[in-house]
Amino acid sequence: RSCCTWLHLSSSFPSQVKELVLDNCRSNEGKIEGLTDEFEELEFLSTINVGLTSVANLPKLNKLKKLELSDNRISGGLEVLAEKCPNLTHLNLSGNKIKDLSTIEPLKKLENLKSLDLFNCEVTNLNDYRENVFKLLPQLTYLDGYDRDDKEAPDSDAEGYVEGLDDDDEDEDGGWRQGEARPGFTAGRWAAAGP
Repeated sequence: RSCCTWLHLSSSFPSQVKELVLDNCRSNEGKIEGLTDEFEELEFLSTINVGLTSVANLPKLNKLKKLELSDNRISGGLEVLAEKCPNLTHLNLSGNKIKDLSTIEPLKKLENLKSLDLFNCEVTNLNDYRENVFKLLPQLTYLDGYDRDDKEAPDSDAEGYVEGLDDDDEDEDGGWRQGEARPGFTAGRWAAAGP
């Protein structure tokens, strides 16, 4: 099934989806069709290698905490993240076309941002890269998986899933529990494989 099919299927209950993986799906003119602000409970979104050149068309996702954008072609425009995803704690921009510190400066407005990954971006080749990023973004705890003292992040912070998700909550009308099997849907998570 295509990514659009998965998003169409999940659109019958988007407010119940907490994790959405759309890796290797193709974006259309910088937009992932079907990804809307109706996914209001979304806490984790992965759009690795989908051909994004910008995050401008990302919907407003107030509860989003972890955003995976690696292996795209993003080169700027990160200021919209503070408006559209104000509660981000983890952001992975590895493998994008980020060349200088001014490109990531807008991330200062993401007050809760604790972990930023920029592996395989040109910006990592700058002199004193780590020191300058930590200066520019004082809210960061981890950059590329390490803290200011070059101590590796524990898996739960750097790569782990978003804290605080309950696997056994009922929905508001007392219906199915997240742990129950549903076609294409498992414990609040939708995954779509690319072509």
